[in-house]
Amino acid sequence: MSTENAPEPPPRRLLWTLLVAAVLLAADQLTKWWAVDALTDRAPIPLIGDFIRFRLLYNPGAAFSLGAGSTWIFAVLAAAAVVALLWISRKVRSAGWAISLGLLLGGATTHLGDRLFREPGFARGHVVDFIDYNGWFVGNVADIALFFGAVSLFVLSFRNIPIDGVKQTASE
Repeated sequence: MSTENAPEPPPRRLLWTLLVAAVLLAADQLTKWWAVDALTDRAPIPLIGDFIRFRLLYNPGAAFSLGAGSTWIFAVLAAAAVVALLWISRKVRSAGWAISLGLLLGGATTHLGDRLFREPGFARGHVVDFIDYNGWFVGNVADIALFFGAVSLFVLSFRNIPIDGVKQTASE
């Protein structure tokens, strides 16, 4: 009996990616639930003076509320990002890439969930933002994960650490 054409089992790093994404999804949704419950109809709550405070907003657009009239487009883009990240994650053999892609996948998935299931309706939902950074912008836990996921991918790429974890030598 030959196992030559047997499918390769899912890599362990894929499980790391999915675990990071799941933990982030849960943390983001729990903090949004808290924010809606604790911050609705309240004045901003200082956390680090006025530099970082909790203030509830519902964002219909992208970063800085750009494209507020095109919420459905952001739902489509988030869905495409989730599919692309899942596809790419199948190749992961590097722990760094697994964690980075998990952060991006979790952030994209939780934003997609907001777009699909929050008010004002399906594929038009607004993202719950509640961490106010000195009035520059207001974000959430998923935004923090998306930022660190993107930065870490940049660093991994800059250091020539490939997604499969196998560094190329000069003779190759």
